[in-house]
Amino acid sequence: MSDSPYAIYQLFTRLYPEFNCVWSINRSQRRFCRQHDIPYVIRRTTRWVRLLGKASFWISNARFPLWVKKPDYLTYIQTWHGTPLKKLGLDIEKVTMPGTTTARYHANFVKEANRWDALISPNDYSTQVFRTAFGFNNQILKVGYPRNDALVNSTPAEIMALKRKLGIPLDKQVVLYAPTYRDNQFAEKGKYTFELPFSLAEFQRRFGKDTVLILRMHYLIANTLDIRGYEGVVFDFSHHPDISELYLVSDLLITDYSSVFFDYAYLKRPILFYPYDYQVYKDELRGFYLNYETELPGEIAHDESQLLSLISQKLMTPDMSNDARFMAFYRRFCAIDDGQSSLKVVAYILQQIENHG
Repeated sequence: MSDSPYAIYQLFTRLYPEFNCVWSINRSQRRFCRQHDIPYVIRRTTRWVRLLGKASFWISNARFPLWVKKPDYLTYIQTWHGTPLKKLGLDIEKVTMPGTTTARYHANFVKEANRWDALISPNDYSTQVFRTAFGFNNQILKVGYPRNDALVNSTPAEIMALKRKLGIPLDKQVVLYAPTYRDNQFAEKGKYTFELPFSLAEFQRRFGKDTVLILRMHYLIANTLDIRGYEGVVFDFSHHPDISELYLVSDLLITDYSSVFFDYAYLKRPILFYPYDYQVYKDELRGFYLNYETELPGEIAHDESQLLSLISQKLMTPDMSNDARFMAFYRRFCAIDDGQSSLKVVAYILQQIENHG
């Protein structure tokens, strides 16, 4: 229960409570739904298949299995899940994931994408990538990502309340580390392993008095990181459902090849890149759409000592509004920053309802 579908759901049910919105969930989400009075159906059950056929709209940020048939009368809105940095779909020349071939992966991607009636895009760059990488011919709604409305609209008081809720000290600066998974480190189908590429002891020694570290691992990472002995300094929020809340409470983002920095940039706070295995990733894995050396909105640290000294520097410049390189990136990728993306999607849904009677 997160991301753009959740942002749309929250606004839609507030404005139009008479509509029947049902969440398709894994069993692990049942408790959350019950606590928040959210109607749900468990994925891949008979009831789920029945409801999919009865619905007027599907709103998803992922792909449905190809055996799920999409009725003609239904509008399928795909919110997707990030501005692309890594090559996607047809642009991946060699697919290395277990359980598929490159040709099959490409064919399935295009087949699924063209079931989407409308695809949400956050900027012109993404629109262009989506058209070619998905072989997508249907409507693109360039309205910004609904999940980013919170980044634009949140007040300092709301951010303080979030810190209290998460148990983060109010008097300390917060560094968020959010790396991606590595395609070449899979433990099993759909699961990847990860080793922390810097020393928590060293972080604690240098910054522990006035700074805390939040770890946010990608959901595909199978192993949990051992943070025993660093309580009060290091927090593992890998399973926190809403990453936007982690962006809001942090003063600095460190990432590598994850597309999180496109969203974080909305806050105009400093971003550092730590691609400790860059040569391997660039040459052997999926490749990038952007020039990693010249088009990123922050500096690149190539080793641990460089990373730690850059953290010190960046925590001194909490606002990047006067940084020319950062703001050029912001204008290119975050220009739709009116905080109204969810509302625009809700308006699109209502327009479809009116058009179809």
